[in-house]
Amino acid sequence: MGFWHFLFVRAALFYLVHAAFLGTLFYLFPGLAGPFRPSHVHAGLVGFFLQMVMGVAYWRMPRPGGLRQDRLEGLTFALLNAGLLLRLSLEPFFLTGHEGLRPWLALSGALQLLATLVFAFAMNQRVVTADMLRKMREARERRGR
Repeated sequence: MGFWHFLFVRAALFYLVHAAFLGTLFYLFPGLAGPFRPSHVHAGLVGFFLQMVMGVAYWRMPRPGGLRQDRLEGLTFALLNAGLLLRLSLEPFFLTGHEGLRPWLALSGALQLLATLVFAFAMNQRVVTADMLRKMREARERRGR
């Protein structure tokens, strides 16, 4: 497991615990449910689930021709977590009437969108058919001769 894969999985586990903690707090302090429920859901779905999928996909999906994507992995991680942390820290205040935070929340969404676009670009390079992979190997062998 590489450095970025490790960070994706560790961050995903952090967000899993965060989401579970918030969910528990809702029963102890019901007044928190209103402003924190969207953050709770976002931490679980994006922070845990999506981040785990991205980390494992970068780690385990085949790399045709020895493809290295360290920069794309790091960029995906940085964009996703910057956007997610921005949203999780500001959204509860926005939902309690702080309208001035809207541009920052839009930025958080844009960062997460960019992360998914980088991820989709990287995965698109890895998704090849067996026939395409065979042709890539044949072309590499011809160049090597």
